[in-house]
Amino acid sequence: MSLILLIPLFPLIGFLINGLGFKNIPKSLVAPIGIGASLLSFVFAFIAYSEFKNTGEVIIVKAFDWITIGDLNIPFSFQIDQLSILMLFIVTGVGTLIHLYSAGYMSHDAGYGKFFAYLNLFLFSMLLLVMGSNYLIMFIGWEGVGLCSYLLIGFWNKNSDFGDAARKAFIMNRVGDLGFLIGIFLIITHFGSLEYTQVFEMAKQYPVGSGIITAITLFLFVGAMGKSAQIPLFTWLPDAMAGPTPVSALIHAATMVTSGIYMIVRSNVLYTLSPVTLNVVAWIGVATALVAATIALFQNDIKKVLAFSTVSQLGYMFIGLGMMAYTSGFFHVITHAFFKALLFLGAGSVIHAMSDEQDITKMGGLWSKIKITAVTFLIGTIAISGIPPFAGFFSKDEILAHTFAHNKAIWVLAMLGSFITAFYMFRLFFVTFTGKFRGTQEQEHHVHESPLSMTIPLMVLAGFSIVGGFIGMPEIFHQPHFLENFLAPIYEGSESVLPGFGNLGISHETEWSLMGLSVVLALVASVFAYVVFVKNATIPKDSSELSGVKKILADKYYIDDLYLKIFSNGTSKLSKGLYNSFETKFLSPLVNSTGTLINFAGKQLTRIQNGTTGYYLFAMGISIAFILVFFLGLDVLSFFKNILGGFSK
Repeated sequence: MSLILLIPLFPLIGFLINGLGFKNIPKSLVAPIGIGASLLSFVFAFIAYSEFKNTGEVIIVKAFDWITIGDLNIPFSFQIDQLSILMLFIVTGVGTLIHLYSAGYMSHDAGYGKFFAYLNLFLFSMLLLVMGSNYLIMFIGWEGVGLCSYLLIGFWNKNSDFGDAARKAFIMNRVGDLGFLIGIFLIITHFGSLEYTQVFEMAKQYPVGSGIITAITLFLFVGAMGKSAQIPLFTWLPDAMAGPTPVSALIHAATMVTSGIYMIVRSNVLYTLSPVTLNVVAWIGVATALVAATIALFQNDIKKVLAFSTVSQLGYMFIGLGMMAYTSGFFHVITHAFFKALLFLGAGSVIHAMSDEQDITKMGGLWSKIKITAVTFLIGTIAISGIPPFAGFFSKDEILAHTFAHNKAIWVLAMLGSFITAFYMFRLFFVTFTGKFRGTQEQEHHVHESPLSMTIPLMVLAGFSIVGGFIGMPEIFHQPHFLENFLAPIYEGSESVLPGFGNLGISHETEWSLMGLSVVLALVASVFAYVVFVKNATIPKDSSELSGVKKILADKYYIDDLYLKIFSNGTSKLSKGLYNSFETKFLSPLVNSTGTLINFAGKQLTRIQNGTTGYYLFAMGISIAFILVFFLGLDVLSFFKNILGGFSK
């Protein structure tokens, strides 16, 4: 069991070595240390899986006793079960590929050692989040990835815009984290524990629709909205593209942004007990999916398109969770980790080939110039569009089927979002890789395929994007759903409070029809994109050249401008108003008068200390006389009081 403790320890050691010695460690050792730390965690995750498989029971490893206050005991311990094992594989596996990719992508950067130190610290924080046996350790990891995202997004800190993006991500996440923290306090208050096993066991005693459970789950969901970029706390994630591309892949694919989904799946008993919260989760998810998808239609920055795509796909995951299809939502987490990491790393390879150019209107014709990148990017595009037999088809189809069974209105909106997704992703692919080259001659001369350290992760992720969906085959194919069977023990609590909660409840004929409609919409969208951007050779316009609805979408519904006016400018105006009225007219005079009074009193008291012995003797005599008179007076008053008391009797 002690070997399990090493899983988060390796990245921490890698962070300390590269972080403390990045100025002295030879550059040739930096990447092996960073990659090695991540790879060792991946290897030990398999060891943990083997140990878990042999015992067949949840493994809880206590590192040490941590907090004990009265009856509240919070150990620093890790929990190894089906859910944490899967997250360990995703985080360490995809994380290792991103570390390897970073060795080539960041090789010429002056902050090479510091970058790998931050990557290892991020991995350590994420491992704490998914391995913790209680909500407090989850919260430590939760805050840790928030800090690391700030450090990595603003890594190129000489650019003030990048610093602004990092601060924006940090602040917006803190807003969500406050909700998460309130949820934790409510759990302590009403359950007297933060341990998952104890909290979920006690939660079974509450009725479905319990007010306190609803309050807890809503506050926890506020935290998920921040980390997983849901309306209204989603605008930080597209701006996070300011960081190096490996950071975008790490944050947007398999780690930080999936924290909210992991937290809800982990807390499935609580959410099953709160239909109100589930409804909120589903509607927030579909609204986010649609808003982000429509914005992505008119973005020309290759990373911004993928960023809004991430926001949209996260919305689909929350739709699944809102339908109590927890396995389906988590299934999409897994497939999304494969194809979105592939797409971001592919975008990084394109940017690398284009001499740091990110505007797709200045690309084109790259298919023949960077073949590996182009083919793998196409695989990622097909996967995210939901075209079989690629991974995204199976997970998205499962979510849509559960949505159809529970809420037809959300299903219609989700299908519309799915169509838009396929269109803007094929738009991105066709504009980038087909047609004529639209960049400068210098860029065209420089275009070349990325080194093996960058293309190997692309090929590995492309393979998983093709076959990854087969772990969750639909029932109509009469094949086992490995993921559902593996995760079944995680939902025993939900099953006990709401028997049959995960049943799909639709006929095979209906499921075939839904699947066929989903595929047809994706194919129509891809053909439509082909006609517009290949056959008609349409080049997307800059947002300044657009008008009407297109302009609104290109400018992201002006949500950032609205937030700037209401929160940033509003707070600034409120501060200035309070300064001009309250502080200058009341607070400052009060503080200054207090200081003046103290200075005056001090000056008066200093006159007593004049150094004259006769004066001191005189003062002492007067003081003694005063004390005697005071106490004598008290005795006289007491005497007369007794006499008057006697007369009254």
